[in-house]
Amino acid sequence: MRLENKTVFVTGAGQGIGEATAKRCAREGAFVICTDVNEETGPETVADIADDGGDAEFFELDVTDAESFSTLVDAVVAEHELDVLVNNAGVGHPPAYVEDVQDSVFEGVFDVNVRGVWNGCQAALPHLKERGSGNIVNVGSLASFYGLPMQSVYSLTKGAVLNFTRAVAAEAGRAGVRANAVLPAFTDTELGREFFETRPDPEKAKEELLKRYPLGRLARPEEVADAVLFLASEEASFVNGHGLVVDGGFSVQ
Repeated sequence: MRLENKTVFVTGAGQGIGEATAKRCAREGAFVICTDVNEETGPETVADIADDGGDAEFFELDVTDAESFSTLVDAVVAEHELDVLVNNAGVGHPPAYVEDVQDSVFEGVFDVNVRGVWNGCQAALPHLKERGSGNIVNVGSLASFYGLPMQSVYSLTKGAVLNFTRAVAAEAGRAGVRANAVLPAFTDTELGREFFETRPDPEKAKEELLKRYPLGRLARPEEVADAVLFLASEEASFVNGHGLVVDGGFSVQ
């Protein structure tokens, strides 16, 4: 098993890519710290892992709260150590032109998508550097390098995630710590479905988007989780500062 005797900390583990990642890591032998702001869905992920014979524990966490993030990471390290941090928690926003985006929307998306990743790295890096091993996987998006129309704030934040990941990789590599990002296309998750539901004709919007995918479908959360697992494992021991695109060929056209 690729993560046997490893402790993996996953944010946003209550649904979507985070849930799939937590379950995938557990199947590979990891003890998984499942965190989420949602007190209902997070424990469900842990229960599913236990039913599958894995080991996990849930903690409520608002990733925008730096003090809470740091306190929880410190507690995890004290009891279990920490090998991998997966900064997955993220949010989107309704489509809008730049000039129409309200400050509250900007601040809310920025706080989760950027500050949340920043908080996680600040909390985990001292411990990982002290051990001289471990790695961080941040979840970005195609929007990390594509400017998506009507999704300016999301594009801004996910672009920041990728470049920040590169900066962390450049800083922490000499201490034995790797940092990489997974960059998925539209994925069949609640967040992905919400994107289409904000369109006048959701089915038509989805149909038009799928035409741009050589594989003709959206990603499944489990497929993105497989990419996270690869970067988190020793199979990617010489991969550092990389943005792994998981998009079914969308970006090659």
